[in-house]
Amino acid sequence: MKFHNMLLVVASALILASCSTSKQISYFQDLQSEIEELTLADSTEIRIQPKDKISIVVNSQDFRLTNLFNLPIVSQQIGQESTSSGTSRGLSGYTVDTHGNIDFPVIGLVHVQGMTREEVAAHIKKELQSHDLVKDPVVTVEFMNLAVSVMGEVSSPGRYNIDRDNFTILDALSQAGDLTIYGKREKVLVLRNEDGKQRVYDVNLCSANQLYTSPVYYLQQNDVIYVEPNNTRARQSTINGNTVRSTSFWISLASLLTSIAVLIVK
Repeated sequence: MKFHNMLLVVASALILASCSTSKQISYFQDLQSEIEELTLADSTEIRIQPKDKISIVVNSQDFRLTNLFNLPIVSQQIGQESTSSGTSRGLSGYTVDTHGNIDFPVIGLVHVQGMTREEVAAHIKKELQSHDLVKDPVVTVEFMNLAVSVMGEVSSPGRYNIDRDNFTILDALSQAGDLTIYGKREKVLVLRNEDGKQRVYDVNLCSANQLYTSPVYYLQQNDVIYVEPNNTRARQSTINGNTVRSTSFWISLASLLTSIAVLIVK
């Protein structure tokens, strides 16, 4: 009878061990209903920094004139490099120098550091019109090399491009294939360079209120997202993964006790 009670205790411990982290798996656990409204963090548009690369395309009714302001398209065709003018994903871009400037055709140096895409487009359009270069320009600015890094317990760690403003941490994690079952959802770290200093923010994916109000809900270029491993993954990093806190330890113990019980019965 005593041995039977011991087996019940071991079985209960195993069940508790398997369920102890279930509450740390689900996202947005504090959402109460489908119509619940949440306050979002202030939207922060991407502002251009030195070393960023952007494309600037000028269009108007006079295509021959606007081609003067558009960098050539560079494409690779059967081992040959060809160039042409126009708009395409292969369009060359402007790399912002260390002083925050780009060298724009005809206009010359244009300071773009700290500007949004819309502000750069408006500034280029104003310069073209004020110098009587193009009467009716339509200026489009797109990001080219802006990206964030996703590391740790995700399905596909890597560097992912920012293709629009208001790019969120959920967008980045989705592109990385979501967290693995071993990732800490209640403590995702976001590393951001601010004024020459590295700041670290904690993000709790289990709480919708904390997530959507986080200052890093909207990502900036060069942000680093790191998903810490949970205790289960940490235990697996031991030599054989078999510690007193591991499920495998209790399974081994239960197997041993069962074998002893069989021998006693015989």
